[in-house]
Amino acid sequence: MAKLVRVIDTERCFGCRSCVAACEVENHFTPGAPWNVMVEYESGKFPNVARNFVTMNCMHCEHPSCKAACDAIGVKAISKNELGVVLIDYEKCIGCGYCFLTCPYGVPQHDQSLPQLYPGAEKTAYESIQAADRHPLHRKKANTVEKCTFCWHKLEKAVDAGKVDQIGKLPEYTPTCDLVCPVNARIFGDIDDPNSNVSVYVAKKKATQLKKEFGTDPQVYYVLNGGDY
Repeated sequence: MAKLVRVIDTERCFGCRSCVAACEVENHFTPGAPWNVMVEYESGKFPNVARNFVTMNCMHCEHPSCKAACDAIGVKAISKNELGVVLIDYEKCIGCGYCFLTCPYGVPQHDQSLPQLYPGAEKTAYESIQAADRHPLHRKKANTVEKCTFCWHKLEKAVDAGKVDQIGKLPEYTPTCDLVCPVNARIFGDIDDPNSNVSVYVAKKKATQLKKEFGTDPQVYYVLNGGDY
């Protein structure tokens, strides 16, 4: 079975936020609970300074601290599936918050309520979609935790169709944020395949994982541009 990872090249990213917007539309954005965020920071010393951009989403860790915390209290609302994707079961989540307190990346988003995108106005088209007509990962609930799923609702179609080898290659089997990047700063695929785009890119660009000292073994790799982060 494949091991899915993402590579984000900060040398190419120029902060357009196309990936952020695409994620919000694809995954029915909850105000105040973004699944993909843009972090900006400066590097260098005046007058030789640079503006840097790093997008942060769930790292889908090999050893997720969020899952360990959830398991420890007996809730077991967080799972890691056969492709390495970490998912939250909204029906089991009790909103205790231990997952986002233990995540080194500050990824899980706690929904204390589900506010409208535009209060006082009519619901948008996707806000009006009934829960029964949504994918389970889009049936968000108040007082639960949500986060990036690597667009599992798309990836599972590849699994069902027996086309796991096409994940990251065909648009219908690729996370939407990775599809829309205008400068190809995001790559998604199977790192266990030495010939895949992600494997080749990680090796060629010496991509690295963030906060490796926590022992979570994150499955999102970054090509850093020399700035401290």
